[in-house]
Amino acid sequence: MKPNQASSWNREIVGRACLDALRKLSPSSLWRNPVILLTAVGALAVTGDVLLKLAGGALDGFALQIALWLWFTVLFANFSEAIAEGRGKAQADSLKRTRTKTVARLLRDDQETPTAATDLRKGDRVVCEAGDVIPADGEVVEGIASVDESAITGESAPVIRESGGDRAAVTGGTRVLSDRILVEVTAEPGSGFIDRMIGLVEGATRQKTPNEIALGILLTSLTLVFAGVCLALPAFARFSEAQSGGAGKVDTSLAVMIALFVCLIPTTIGGLLSAIGISGIDRLVRRNVIATSGRAVEAAGDIDVLLLDKTGTITLGNRQAADLLPMPGVSLERLAEAAYLASLADETPEGRSIVALCREKLAGRRVEGDDWRTTFVPFTAQTRMSGVDLVTPAQTIRTIRKGAVDSMRNWVAGRGRPLPAELTSASEAVARSGGTPLAVAVDAEIVGIIHLKDIVKPGIKERFAELRRMGIRTVMITGDNPVTAAAIAAEAGVDDFLAQATPEMKLARIRQEQQAGHLVAMTGDGTNDAPALAQADVGVAMNTGTQAAREAGNMVDLDSNPTKLIEIVGIGKQLLITRGSLTTFSLANDVAKYFAIIPAMFAGLYATQGSAGPLSALNVMGLSSPQSAILSAVIFNALIIIALVPLALRGVAYQAGKAEALLARNLFIYGLGGVIAPFVGIKLIDLTIHSLGLA
Repeated sequence: MKPNQASSWNREIVGRACLDALRKLSPSSLWRNPVILLTAVGALAVTGDVLLKLAGGALDGFALQIALWLWFTVLFANFSEAIAEGRGKAQADSLKRTRTKTVARLLRDDQETPTAATDLRKGDRVVCEAGDVIPADGEVVEGIASVDESAITGESAPVIRESGGDRAAVTGGTRVLSDRILVEVTAEPGSGFIDRMIGLVEGATRQKTPNEIALGILLTSLTLVFAGVCLALPAFARFSEAQSGGAGKVDTSLAVMIALFVCLIPTTIGGLLSAIGISGIDRLVRRNVIATSGRAVEAAGDIDVLLLDKTGTITLGNRQAADLLPMPGVSLERLAEAAYLASLADETPEGRSIVALCREKLAGRRVEGDDWRTTFVPFTAQTRMSGVDLVTPAQTIRTIRKGAVDSMRNWVAGRGRPLPAELTSASEAVARSGGTPLAVAVDAEIVGIIHLKDIVKPGIKERFAELRRMGIRTVMITGDNPVTAAAIAAEAGVDDFLAQATPEMKLARIRQEQQAGHLVAMTGDGTNDAPALAQADVGVAMNTGTQAAREAGNMVDLDSNPTKLIEIVGIGKQLLITRGSLTTFSLANDVAKYFAIIPAMFAGLYATQGSAGPLSALNVMGLSSPQSAILSAVIFNALIIIALVPLALRGVAYQAGKAEALLARNLFIYGLGGVIAPFVGIKLIDLTIHSLGLA
């Protein structure tokens, strides 16, 4: 499905998020986040204390305010997660409608039976004709058809799906535009591509990643430490009061202790952690990439080796004729005529470019033999040649061939004709320049070389330079010979290359990199890529590829754009940086809130006159009263979560650079900012509370 580019803050999404925030108050939802669960337990305890006092005829306004703001803290944390899920749920609703309304034409014993798409099983065969919606994921086992995949890719251009090869996979929810195909279902109900996409965007199947689990353990540990501090504080307060002779100077009521506990534990990152993870997946969905788990997104941010296929990723994919190189004694016009005639029936982009180049070289001059009787010889993988046989006016046969140099060399030698001495040097020169040489022969005589050039994509060298600054090493995978591969690698700016690559070689290279301690990402679309995709830490399968490739990878690119891998890496790094930055901000916040609450609580101790003692000097914020200090900190603690939701959803901007520089930058911005923000925020809230007489 084409990602919805609408704002996360539209009325529908916000309204749904508000309701979901209330639903997430259930214990079954809260237990997944220990920090917020303890905040909810504290809010419940203070609420119970207020109700008990109210039943006794006394209303504790201060405790009531603490209870309300603690509940707001929990709700705001739930809201941050719900708003992150909002866009995904809107997409999921559309996908569900696509899935449930589709009727399949189930084929059994040569009879078609209308069947609900949700009732199909793996191995069932369904007939799909023009206008039909493909009911489930499958493989085309018979026929060929044009398919509209805009329902999942957003691209209106149809694609061809046919039995056999790497273009047989079809996705449920797409529509057949022409012809008839027989599809064999490859997914059980509930496990198809659309079902997995629904589960992902709804967040229903999102599992915590290793880094999230580790961070959760850290936050839980800090929470337990502060729980011990708060449990010991009343005893310390009683001892201090006894030593100072000022009984009752420190307020250690239930509301105060719980407020202190909630303010000191890392509630900010605890409330935003889930939203950060969901928004990372959502940013991928916006770019038409589906990850099977949050672990894959996170791993994308940690990879340091990137394997990219040359064709379609580094180069444009269609080689273009760049030059004609005649052999000694052969004129350029003769070579151009031969190459032109040999390519007339070649409908490939390479063949069309040869025809265009020859017309340019001939400057519109008529080609002898253009109107003679012809028999075209198609290209085959076995001969690696193509060409034409011409019947001259004298009824003689003129044979013209073009093809790979080694194949043409064998073909000419087999007919007893000598080979030009310059053939080897000319073809090697083309290969060294990054091109592909094709030899042209007329009547078994080599007349020249066609220089086919792989056009490196504009700007790709700059993108690889950026990856290098990110600490990522790039490896180009190609079936070209080492000489050609080296030339293209140098032009594109990749760090290394793997030439004449086979599936076994790709798999071996990935394992070699992993054994050296690297995290590896790669793209692929064919069944022969499946082993390598499964082995890679991040395997991005093209949606136009085979079912085997899509199941082997842990991401699917709906646009089937191999260069998307570079964007995926950026999104993964942005996710990790956002989580780290907001964790730094949250912990720095706790330090500042400590200086707001503790000095205010103990300011009255050791006072010889009035209500202020020597410890009041620690009240650097100059807060109005202990109650105002505590209430201001609780309010700030709740509001900062909602204030940071947009940043959690958008993500902290990532710029390529050394890890040390990024760490220093984030510590300065989010560490120092996390300390300063509470001092300013709590003071402003304290002034407001004092002016309104709320504490």
